[in-house]
Amino acid sequence: MQYSIKMVARKTGLTPHVIRVWEKRYGVVTPDRSDTNRRLYSEEEVHRLALLGQLTAKGHGIGAVATLPTVQLEALALESTTAPGHRLSARFPHLRPQVADYFDRALQALLKLDAEGFETVLNEAVVVLGQQGLLQHFIAPLVQAIGELWREGTIKASHEHFASALIRSFLTRTAKPYAPNGAAPQLLVATPVGQLHELGAVLVAAAASAVGWRVTYLGTSLPAAEIAGAANADLVRAVALSIVYPEDDPALPAELELLRKYLPEKIALLAGGRAARAYQPTLEKIGAILCGDLDHLCGVLDGLRQPRA
Repeated sequence: MQYSIKMVARKTGLTPHVIRVWEKRYGVVTPDRSDTNRRLYSEEEVHRLALLGQLTAKGHGIGAVATLPTVQLEALALESTTAPGHRLSARFPHLRPQVADYFDRALQALLKLDAEGFETVLNEAVVVLGQQGLLQHFIAPLVQAIGELWREGTIKASHEHFASALIRSFLTRTAKPYAPNGAAPQLLVATPVGQLHELGAVLVAAAASAVGWRVTYLGTSLPAAEIAGAANADLVRAVALSIVYPEDDPALPAELELLRKYLPEKIALLAGGRAARAYQPTLEKIGAILCGDLDHLCGVLDGLRQPRA
């Protein structure tokens, strides 16, 4: 996909004038040109411009960073956020003291795509915090931080996919001893069409499994018909949707209404995630339960386990 300079300015916070000057003077990016000679920027070029914008806003001279490889720009951007006195964990004042160090170490490993380092942090944290503590006090705020860094342009979608795969694998391994029996109610977890970020869905699946539900993780960006088609089993009690980004998808309300139409009435529909409240009118209209955090989610799941009248 390619973007116009106007769209790049909106995504990066830079003005079109600054983008043109940086291109001409420093060669920071080399966009393609359309048939009418308009600039067309790739995803990588938008990401690079966003990083340069962050770094110059934090005091780096454009001349000093303009020629650095993108991977070095990413490292500088995260270092300036997690440097002593400016650690990213400071953004989350409710973190437990013993979590802050794990938090910053995990983000450093994420930036380097260091799978062994990331898993080491998870293994240490689960010993100290326990399974539920790990989910609520470490992984949940970590997921939030990763989302913020992605929206800022400090990390790329590949970093989020990397974290998602490692967290999902880790939680699957550590949850095995607590697997519920075959009679336990089943929860389907997915993200609807257009919702490509899966960390929230992975977290929901792990939390539900930890409180005794059988969980089927369907994946990301699924049409309503596919989600409903997977909900035919007798023991399926609920479908949980993670809605993280964007907050203004004009097609999503209709998709949510379609899902409720396709699902049997007996199956509850749950929704949560950073962007879920943006669709609250539609969620209320279709009778979906909006879950604010993991505690709320677990409370809702406990209620749904009660025998039906």
